[in-house]
Amino acid sequence: MKHREQHLSGRIGWLRAAVLGANDGIVSTASLVVGVASAASSRQAILVAGIAGLVAGALSMAAGEYVSVSSQRDTERADLERERWELATQPKAEEDELTAIYRRRGVEPDLARSVARQLMAKDALAAHARDELGLTDKMAARPLQAALASAATFAAGAALPILTVVVAPGASDA
Repeated sequence: MKHREQHLSGRIGWLRAAVLGANDGIVSTASLVVGVASAASSRQAILVAGIAGLVAGALSMAAGEYVSVSSQRDTERADLERERWELATQPKAEEDELTAIYRRRGVEPDLARSVARQLMAKDALAAHARDELGLTDKMAARPLQAALASAATFAAGAALPILTVVVAPGASDA
């Protein structure tokens, strides 16, 4: 029987974008709606402004998140390319580096060397990506996922102040 653990850290990329998107959707759209309403505009004008803010904000959040996370992904890829070059040109130094990482984590020197050799024999780049750079497939930057999460949660957050405009009694309703 397999022991399966579900850790939340694998969701951190899209979850961070989702929280920021929802928060920004609520705050910016509520501010926009209040500003337009304070100008003594009609309910229809307030709704149009709120919906326009929702659409513009969701698109803006998606674009910003995509660019931001793409930069992170590009940096990760550049680090992996550098590591690939170092493994090809300085394999002994890279083995020493991995051994030192395991020793700092408390592994005995001979065992640290043995672990470094075994992991490098299986997949040297993966071992260095994980243990030297802290990069894993599960935690890799995913620009499209972050952009979609940000846009969707911005829209959901922005819907709250718009819904308030729809259900709140107007001056003529009182």
